[in-house]
Amino acid sequence: MDARKRWVAMAQRDGTGWRLLPPAPVGQVGDFFSRLRCLADGGAVALGVDLPLGLPRAYAAQRYEADFLTFLRGLAQRPGFFQVCANLDELTPERPFYPARGIKGMTRASHAERLRLGSPGGLSRACDKATNERPAGAPLFWTLGANQSGKAAIAAWRDMLLPALAENENLRLWPFEGPFRSLLAPGSVALAETYPAEALRHLGIRLTGSKRRQSDRAGVADGLFTAMKALDASPEPELAALVRDGCGADAAGEDRFDCLLGVLCVLNVLAGNRPDTAPDDPWVGRWEGWVLGQTAMPLPALS
Repeated sequence: MDARKRWVAMAQRDGTGWRLLPPAPVGQVGDFFSRLRCLADGGAVALGVDLPLGLPRAYAAQRYEADFLTFLRGLAQRPGFFQVCANLDELTPERPFYPARGIKGMTRASHAERLRLGSPGGLSRACDKATNERPAGAPLFWTLGANQSGKAAIAAWRDMLLPALAENENLRLWPFEGPFRSLLAPGSVALAETYPAEALRHLGIRLTGSKRRQSDRAGVADGLFTAMKALDASPEPELAALVRDGCGADAAGEDRFDCLLGVLCVLNVLAGNRPDTAPDDPWVGRWEGWVLGQTAMPLPALS
């Protein structure tokens, strides 16, 4: 949600391999896709984004639309959907984001109950849930604290995706429109959800400590260079120095690290090392979405 924390890492095709550029601020999101298409010079853009694309199935089951893409396009006529609720009384399926601030009675259980989603697990998509390989991600509609993705979804859907869809910017969303590689076409942007915690595992990198700490990020530099070499991706000198330095000491270091993991995740899928398809589940393919390259399934819910 904070423009200062929006970073992008890019790889450009260079013969049979890739040239990796250092992370840079995203800048204005309204023309982001058109700028990427210009950089691609008529080629396809494969874009991974660290934000939710899809809706929990318990919520989707209450909708009248056919699928997530239809739902998303319809939000252009329902701007109130993005207004975060200050209290439980304001919560409805048409205003599901909560809470605006910390208040008494603020729990995910009460959030789920008010939206008629059953248990707190009803707030999460299948790909948000914990697997044997990583802990759970944040549920879509929750908007408070460090472990939340709701405000990122609001900013991205409202300010980036809806304008692009309205202007017919040749945007294709995975997995809702097919396998990722099949969505790559000249002049188009194929968009897929990525997740840094997943990407680390896909690349065979073990991070000791916290990715918020510069020294811990620097500790996986060798692993990142190994992954780049395996993907035939050559880092620019500035990027190589940044990786050795742990992506910088400032507050944006974690964001630069995350977007670098994101671009390597996408290259890993394009190389065929991870699947470019989602599980064969109609809820996932039509409504929930999935994390690019993920193969581990959610752990069973505890009763």
